[in-house]
Amino acid sequence: MAVTMVLIGLATSHGRGETISDDQRLVLAADENDTATVQRLLKAGANIHVRDGQGRTALLAATSHNHVESARLLIEAGADVNAQDKKLDSPLLLSGASGYLEILTLALRAKPNFKIYNRFGGTALIPACERGHVEVVRALLNSDVDVNHVNNLGWTALLEAIILSDGGPRHQEIVRMLVAAGASVNIPDHEGVTPLQHARQKGYRKIVGTLEAAGAR
Repeated sequence: MAVTMVLIGLATSHGRGETISDDQRLVLAADENDTATVQRLLKAGANIHVRDGQGRTALLAATSHNHVESARLLIEAGADVNAQDKKLDSPLLLSGASGYLEILTLALRAKPNFKIYNRFGGTALIPACERGHVEVVRALLNSDVDVNHVNNLGWTALLEAIILSDGGPRHQEIVRMLVAAGASVNIPDHEGVTPLQHARQKGYRKIVGTLEAAGAR
């Protein structure tokens, strides 16, 4: 079904009934994780930057399904880890938000631009913290990502790790990691509510303890 949707998107972009080019087949092959075809098309000189009807490159198509080997081949061939689709997803942003650690690691090695943001104006770190992707958060904190970036909702990674979490062990660990990485514990949301105040309101006692020990107010 996913491959059919990509094919429809490509046909829409290039005209109904038009033969699919090798450039377009590269996106389809990446979407299917057909690594043999990906390799063949790359060797044949297919355009690695071509996009489908959703604005996805082959690398982003591979990332969307966590197709690690296809993503590896494309990144090694020079695919752009910063290229965004119509939803403003990029390989780095999507792999971070989705918890796809292997693809995220490949994207980080390609030296991404951390000033490219998702549709909420956020970094890869913010949704990774919200969703409890501990190892992804760890990898991002070892990169040049801005730990104190504020998204369009007025939330930092620390705020999202509290406001949108269940306060369980994964998010407790993420809060500890953020604090250790230098996250400001006193940046409030747009309404002036601090991380500590949110944690207290939710009854997240262990997170409250971590924040208080770090000087939160």
